[in-house]
Amino acid sequence: MSQPQAMRRVPVGQPLLGPEETHHVNQALSQGAISGFFGDYLPKFEQEFAAYCECTHGVAVSSGTTALHLALATLSIGPEDEVLVSSLTNMATFFAVLYQGARPVPIDSEPDTLNLDPGLLRARITPKTKAILVVHLFGHPVDMDPVMEIAREHNLYVIEDCAEAHGALYKGRKVGGIGDIGCFSFYANKVITTGEGGMLTLNNAEWAARARNLKGLAFGDKNKFQHRDIGYNYRMTNLQAAIGHAQFGKIDEIIALKRSVAHKYMARLAGRDDIELPPEKEYARNVHWMVHILLKGRNAERRGEVMRALAAKGIESRENFLPYNMQEIFIARGLTRHDECPVANSLGVRGFYLPSGPAISDEDINFVCDSLIEALDQ
Repeated sequence: MSQPQAMRRVPVGQPLLGPEETHHVNQALSQGAISGFFGDYLPKFEQEFAAYCECTHGVAVSSGTTALHLALATLSIGPEDEVLVSSLTNMATFFAVLYQGARPVPIDSEPDTLNLDPGLLRARITPKTKAILVVHLFGHPVDMDPVMEIAREHNLYVIEDCAEAHGALYKGRKVGGIGDIGCFSFYANKVITTGEGGMLTLNNAEWAARARNLKGLAFGDKNKFQHRDIGYNYRMTNLQAAIGHAQFGKIDEIIALKRSVAHKYMARLAGRDDIELPPEKEYARNVHWMVHILLKGRNAERRGEVMRALAAKGIESRENFLPYNMQEIFIARGLTRHDECPVANSLGVRGFYLPSGPAISDEDINFVCDSLIEALDQ
């Protein structure tokens, strides 16, 4: 009796791992350097990644979420303070503000880049506003010049959420080194990965020292257990940093592959009047963390149906993030209103992303495109 043929599977994203990662992890293991307190790979990874972002300091942490929280804590943002945040993002961005007891103020999106609309910032600034938290969504940088101009006018900090944008360029400058503090994620599906992990990038030595102290339980100097502050256990391990060091060695290759994947999708899907493809503004290099598309026209409300059709063929996809102002837990607490960011609302229910791993084959890209077109034309 013949065995049933296994369904073809196209994952939404897979990291590009090789013998380099195994070698460096084994090196760390052989040295017994497995914690977050010592080992050669931690400072090595911090220094090389910070320099890549054109910054003088890197502070490795346990996740992108803890990077965001640590940035806010380092800047002493707390209760009664307000932070302007792009509404359309992974909710970790908003959670970090709430961890500090501060109030996040959602800012609506640009309809093409999906990023925060800088033209809406001034109207939301109050005497309580302390920072602007921009999100370089899906690898396309925010239009940073107007953001920085407004921040300087009102003496506000600028924090960049670069979780999805390693190596993205704004007018030739790397994201993560434009604002006051950049925050990166190295989760398994990010441009480069340490499995779990994150990093702060910055140029202020005093803030870097404070972030380092806070991330390691704020131990004291003379007496370790005479703590200097209310600290956190947000350390990246040397084992993770070993993976990060290996990944960093191929970051340009991975970005080139991701951009190539996106361009192949766009070439196949160009000209359709029911799809909006990822943009790349004249000021930007989009690293295309994921190939995100928006449905429009007659298919604008068919996202669930289309994604189910892809899943039936073994093709993984992911829905867009739901914006802050559509999150029921925040609406119920009176923190936001459903109608506060109408552009983000539309983007949140029409968008999803396609398999975008750097090593996806041309055959799989064509299979995804054929299957998507078939689902859209039904």
